[in-house]
Amino acid sequence: MDALTLLIIRHAEKPDGDATGPGLTHKGKTDSKSLVIFGWERAGAWTALFGSGLGGTDYPAPQAVYAADPDSTKDGSDPSRRPYETVLELAARVGLSEPNISFAKGEEAALVEAVLPLAGTVLVAWEHKAIISDILPRLPVSNPDKLPTHWSGKRFDVVLRFDRPSGGGDFKFTELYPCLMPGDSDKPLKSDPKDE
Repeated sequence: MDALTLLIIRHAEKPDGDATGPGLTHKGKTDSKSLVIFGWERAGAWTALFGSGLGGTDYPAPQAVYAADPDSTKDGSDPSRRPYETVLELAARVGLSEPNISFAKGEEAALVEAVLPLAGTVLVAWEHKAIISDILPRLPVSNPDKLPTHWSGKRFDVVLRFDRPSGGGDFKFTELYPCLMPGDSDKPLKSDPKDE
């Protein structure tokens, strides 16, 4: 297998009562399944970090960008536009027409199967609970003790990075904290209290 760097991020901020304001589409229409204003700002920060070359070797520009299908799910939950919106401008910035939305929430096994044979750098934006329960366990990792086992609903600021060397083998996992926005943390997800 070829060398592969897989970057996984959670979608950006979502509506959370009066504190965050309403979800808004990219055209400003109110939509509870879309990002809030701060989430759109984070999407812009991700675009700058991964799409400008300013992130250095820790945050390489992806050649492929995946997001959960914004219009359907396969697990019975309601669809969310947030993963797609989080990386929409990033995909454009790196020369893609849009993120690859071939897989819906509930199709994480198929997503991982499609991504593993790829080469270069691939970025995936997804829902945090499904990342923990349905994506991470499917990745062959040399240091599985370092993987997070929960992802706080309050954290939108972490990059999970997986590096596979040329010739195959397991990924080496690294958790990154770019601290792009006010209030971002430089602490591991494992240090966060579990949500109630």
